[in-house]
Amino acid sequence: MPLKLPSVGIVSLGCPKNLVDTEVMLGYLKREGLELGDPDTSRVVIVNTCGFIDQAKEESVNAVLEQVRRKEAGEVDRVVVAGCMVQKYGAELAAEIPEVDHFLGLDELEKAPAAALGLPSLARFTAKPLATRLYDDLAPRVLTGRRGYAYLKVAEGCNNPCTFCTIPQMRGLQRSRSVESLVKEARSLEGQGVSELVLISQDTTRYGEDLGLGREGLAKLVAALLRETGFPWVRFLYAYPKTLHDSVLELMAAEPRFVSYVDIPLQHVSRSVLAGMRRGGDPESYLRLVDRLRTAVPGISLRSTFIAGFPGEGDAEHEELLAFVKA
Repeated sequence: MPLKLPSVGIVSLGCPKNLVDTEVMLGYLKREGLELGDPDTSRVVIVNTCGFIDQAKEESVNAVLEQVRRKEAGEVDRVVVAGCMVQKYGAELAAEIPEVDHFLGLDELEKAPAAALGLPSLARFTAKPLATRLYDDLAPRVLTGRRGYAYLKVAEGCNNPCTFCTIPQMRGLQRSRSVESLVKEARSLEGQGVSELVLISQDTTRYGEDLGLGREGLAKLVAALLRETGFPWVRFLYAYPKTLHDSVLELMAAEPRFVSYVDIPLQHVSRSVLAGMRRGGDPESYLRLVDRLRTAVPGISLRSTFIAGFPGEGDAEHEELLAFVKA
């Protein structure tokens, strides 16, 4: 009688980029014949953590401790921890939470089956200090959630030195996937019934710079995706204020399938606060940017995020931010 493999569920925390990593781990698990299940009922649970800000780290640690509690109660056989928290704090976590069976770094997604099975050949913690790998269209993937849309991760890492963000210290400098690889994966997603393709990375507007595509890399990629696939909607997340090129806006205005939507986190508008963030910028340049977007793409929808309470922000800087948002 063949040995029954355990069911495996994943608790996925954090951003859409982390969700793609979860879906890739599910793909590797399925490829090896493991049963995929709900983490509330599975005998093996993988917690894919987020380490972006303190609140996310606290949520991740609490999620891990909840699975440890379930393991001690006999509800779970094995607990595996993966993701950004492991990449940055893996050694500390391994020492502080001995009940966790394995820790997987960002370059070790394909080890999920071995960790789930508890293979003795897999060390408990082996993550390198900095992620360098770039998963491509050859990596298996199991989509989660609604099938109407799916994320296409176009790059890993980030080159921006923002002081509030540790992504470059965890995921490394930006590494773009090839247009060919992305088109292949997009076709696969389309074949699975996906209607809306959402391009994601940490700084998607810099896609392809490292491949020699110049500042028009994102526009070239979107043009190829529109040409080679039939998605009714293609959109991208996220835009960096300094690197959003006119070629993207021109394509957006000309192609109805390229959704007229830009998510552009400005973070703040005060010169002094932005300098402390190592981002640069000021209210005048950001207002010109908004005008530029609305002029280039009539009817465009804009979304942004802002950080209040950043070190160095006083009442005057906060009022400046409020005035900008209301403008």
